[in-house]
Amino acid sequence: MKFLVFLGSVRDSTPPRPARLGARVAEACRRLLAERGHEVTLVDPLDYDLGGPFKPHFAYAEGSAPAALDALAGTLSSADGYVMASPEYNHSLSPALAHLLNHFGSSRFAWKPSAIVTYSAGQWGGVRAAVGMRGFLSELGCLPVSAMVHIPRAQEVLDETGHWQTEAARWDGYVGRTLSQLEWWAEAARRQRAEGAVGTTDAFTKDPSQRNAP
Repeated sequence: MKFLVFLGSVRDSTPPRPARLGARVAEACRRLLAERGHEVTLVDPLDYDLGGPFKPHFAYAEGSAPAALDALAGTLSSADGYVMASPEYNHSLSPALAHLLNHFGSSRFAWKPSAIVTYSAGQWGGVRAAVGMRGFLSELGCLPVSAMVHIPRAQEVLDETGHWQTEAARWDGYVGRTLSQLEWWAEAARRQRAEGAVGTTDAFTKDPSQRNAP
């Protein structure tokens, strides 16, 4: 299957130490899904120039959206599921992650599952961000699976290549529980989409009247 792993931060400075701590977490998720035989794409907000006044992808005239944003829209639509890796900001998800995701209508994500992965340089692992992420992702249409991943002191847990520094078997089992749920729901949803068993409203891609779409 095809999965997207979103790196939920654009910070490239300290603190936290080391900088771009989330890159380690996202790479670990990408690696573990790839080892399960899936096609995995890492989505880094730094790769997208979203400066200037906010303008979502669906608000652009046909063929006028920035090329990178247009390409990401297609990638979102073709994916079977998503992993959202986020730090915690004011007990909520990363504003960089929310900003990127809000550029797309919910139909890009609809009828597919997601997995919540949070992390921190401190002791809580971003767990409070996960509370708000459940509602946020549900509104996008990619309902999160019940098992979540929280990684405290991620700089001690993961090295720069996204590999566990200690207790690899324990961490593999912990994250694997979440990924197994993601796989199960992604396979079920893909089968339903292929059979035409989902979708009762027009896709929310252009017209604001489509906001009640899945």
